[in-house]
Amino acid sequence: MNILGKFTAILLLFAFEVSANAGSNFDIIAKLNSGPGNVTVMDNGRIIMSMHPFYQPKYTVVEYKDKMLVPFPNKELVDADSKSQLKLDSVLGIRSANGIVWMLDIGMRSGVTPKLVGWDTKTDKLHQVINLPTPITPKDTFVNDFAVDTRRNHIFISDPAGGVNAALIVVNLNTGTARRVLEGHASVIPENVDLIIDKVPVQIKDKSGKLNRPHIGVNPITEDLNNEWVYFGAMYGHSLYRIKADDLADEKLAAKDLANRVQRYGDKPISDGITIDKDNNIYLGELAENAIGVISSDRKYRRLAESADLSWVDSFSFGPAGQLVAVVNRLHQSATLNGGVLKAKPPFYLIQVKSLAAGLAGR
Repeated sequence: MNILGKFTAILLLFAFEVSANAGSNFDIIAKLNSGPGNVTVMDNGRIIMSMHPFYQPKYTVVEYKDKMLVPFPNKELVDADSKSQLKLDSVLGIRSANGIVWMLDIGMRSGVTPKLVGWDTKTDKLHQVINLPTPITPKDTFVNDFAVDTRRNHIFISDPAGGVNAALIVVNLNTGTARRVLEGHASVIPENVDLIIDKVPVQIKDKSGKLNRPHIGVNPITEDLNNEWVYFGAMYGHSLYRIKADDLADEKLAAKDLANRVQRYGDKPISDGITIDKDNNIYLGELAENAIGVISSDRKYRRLAESADLSWVDSFSFGPAGQLVAVVNRLHQSATLNGGVLKAKPPFYLIQVKSLAAGLAGR
């Protein structure tokens, strides 16, 4: 029995509400009962979200449809070669392009090998699966966000890993191969800064019960609409960097030469996901201040919105009508980032942001 047939009567329920925030540059589209992870809006308007594994969701990927959240995909994932069923474990990163929804499964719940999964929404079939085994993903990997390069048929993944070994992962969709690059480079490792939100520091409890303040490496990553530059930086860092996509995709370029081609682009706050519009304005969440900001084409940062409702703005995606959608998941109040104590309670938010210019659907 496929997923849709099995779970038709037990769809994920949530309270729906459109809330106008006068002068705040964002509106609440929906109030969710479970914490979202990342979001992508397809070129036909479908909204697909990962549900954050820190909140132990029933479904790892869902579609926002008819004011409900329904499991996505609505069919079992069957590998065309082996004919075996493929299960999604812990999806976080999610993007779409040309009808394909790409899902990055970090495998954290079951300890399985991370993998990149593409689902073809036009044929409703599994499109491609690329496993990311060791040494592409080390033991402390946390493959997170990614950018889809449709010109080169590549995907660029951020992996904060353990901090000092943070790196980017370059996936060639034509060959199904992956490379780990820029590991330990200044552009991907975290700075020695703490994240404090509403006067409470983000803390992780280790196996001995000791509380530690994490410093997280490269996470935000996006590519401009011309598929020329890839922008990225450490989550716990005040710098945004960029590198030419041609250089990242060049398998013959020596590691030292690649590192030398990284450019510091400008200042940024501690942030999670990012996106970019047609005028090269880069949008991000300013986590410490419950805000959304933008780095404009002059490379200067400014805030667009600030509100208690913007408590950990995680992922962004443009839609086909130029609208900018984002999710709010209060991740700092999850047990994982709050010293083992779950403080976050519903509702979580799906929001629409008033962007400065239109962007590309799915990005």
